[in-house]
Amino acid sequence: GTLFAGWQGEGTYAPWSSLDDNVDSDDDGDDCTIESNNKQGSSVHDDDRNDDNNEIVYPDILCLGKALTGGYMPLGATLTNDKLAHGISDTGGVFMHGPTFMANPLACSVSLASVNLLMQSPWQARVRNVERSLIEHLSPLAKLGSTVKEVRVLGAIGVCEMQEGLDRDGMAMVQRQLVEEGVWLRPFGKLLYTMPPFNCEELEDEHVRRIGEAMYNVASKL
Repeated sequence: GTLFAGWQGEGTYAPWSSLDDNVDSDDDGDDCTIESNNKQGSSVHDDDRNDDNNEIVYPDILCLGKALTGGYMPLGATLTNDKLAHGISDTGGVFMHGPTFMANPLACSVSLASVNLLMQSPWQARVRNVERSLIEHLSPLAKLGSTVKEVRVLGAIGVCEMQEGLDRDGMAMVQRQLVEEGVWLRPFGKLLYTMPPFNCEELEDEHVRRIGEAMYNVASKL
């Protein structure tokens, strides 16, 4: 079947059943299509995780947005491998995905400037540093078993998944409590997540520690 990752990690869905007929199976017989995006859905958790035991997944579809322009303008891009692209278009199909801002020249110029700044920075080392800090300071959340289902860290993304989802009033309450703790995070359903800006030269371990402590303090009260 064709599976697409839920945009917030809440599950999968199969929007185009006809796509399966046009995408040939791999040599190993696996015709599952994996979509990834630049949200916090797919990650791993392990207090002692390192690069050697982290399995890398190469998606067939990659959806990019927000970070392309550094948040200054809306712009998105959808990438697919050749196999999937041919499966969609060989019979005259068109892969529609967010045409509203397609090829906006100003947004594309801003995106080029943003990506150039990223590529000229030591971003890989910064991400590794943030990841180490997140693993250290979010790990205590895993001890809140009655409230917390799972804690996941991958790169500069840290996620605390609750046992139960929050309604609108609950999310508003949690957000107020986080602000009182001195951090600004946006809870979403079952997820309380953080994505420290690794491109910020002023970001230090102390900042991540405060985020982790705030998440722990708020989660322990739920």
